[in-house]
Amino acid sequence: MSPHFPALTPDQKKELADIAQRIVASGKGILAADESVGTMGKRLTQIGLENTDEHRRFYRQLLFTTDPSIKEHIGGIIFFHETMYQKTDGGVPFVKLVKDNGILVGIKVDKGVVPLAGTNGEGTTQGLDGLAERCAQYKKDGADFAKWRCVLKISPNTPSRLSIIENANVLARYATICQQNGLVPIVEPEILPDGDHDLKTCQYITEKVLAATYKALSDHHVYLEGTLLKPNMVTAGHASTTKYTPEQVGMATLTALRRTVPPAVPGITFLSGGQSEEDASIHLNAINKLHLIKPWALTFSYGRALQASVLKAWGGKKENLKAAQDELMRRAKINGQASKGEYKPTGTGAAAGESLFVANHAY
Repeated sequence: MSPHFPALTPDQKKELADIAQRIVASGKGILAADESVGTMGKRLTQIGLENTDEHRRFYRQLLFTTDPSIKEHIGGIIFFHETMYQKTDGGVPFVKLVKDNGILVGIKVDKGVVPLAGTNGEGTTQGLDGLAERCAQYKKDGADFAKWRCVLKISPNTPSRLSIIENANVLARYATICQQNGLVPIVEPEILPDGDHDLKTCQYITEKVLAATYKALSDHHVYLEGTLLKPNMVTAGHASTTKYTPEQVGMATLTALRRTVPPAVPGITFLSGGQSEEDASIHLNAINKLHLIKPWALTFSYGRALQASVLKAWGGKKENLKAAQDELMRRAKINGQASKGEYKPTGTGAAAGESLFVANHAY
């Protein structure tokens, strides 16, 4: 086999690596605010608000105008397409607002999960067509990184080998296209928490999925130092009757990662996967407290697990703006501590103990 000559220049590689490292700097993680219009509508309905452009804009403004010191805990924020082009009440573009505060801007670039023919109800993610052009435009408009979510399910017959390989290759294609256009790709092969499987089963499947994903990334010549991984934690299925300690979840998760994720990857930013805010923080803390070699930053990329208490405190009322922002700051600080194994639980917030599980979660 002749040697491969990489498509990325040394300058491109340096930029990608620098961005990835800034996002997961010590004590920092990601606020995932990339809910689609439909998903955002479901959140607003819960607090009695109509799903309008203005309500979505105001809520995102609430998040992004939280005290600037939040940058000590948040290294990046993932936007949805419409959010990239919205502005504050005063006319400041959200992208400028966030970046002026030293936080990097990400963008969700996939176009959702679609059925995968030849499988028993499994799916793959669409959006590769036109992705290069979209990435180039997002980079021009201020984005620094991107996110693409693939979804796999655990059942007696799934995930199938076809599903694992197809989703790994889709993630690899997406990653190469992002990097060629200056965006750090967050690689997200999410194994849903739906089902009654035990911890051991989730660990086994997680290892198989991650091993296939990194094989595909290697085959596609992805520059790993300029990527981030967004996996599920290894947890039992939501319907499992067996309960596991944070330490057991932490050990199963870290074992799976140590067996499959190359040390070249700068950071692993866990999704919350329907865990309550508090469980997501406690499990992240448990992972980081383990006395095993951890060659990557182990931090968070939470959507629901950073926003549930915020939405409840806000309740759609402008007079509750400060209370809602205080909740966001509180959860960001807690998870920043957890990303260093320094979180000591002191009680829950407005919604921190409530399960955030949604069956077959899509956004």
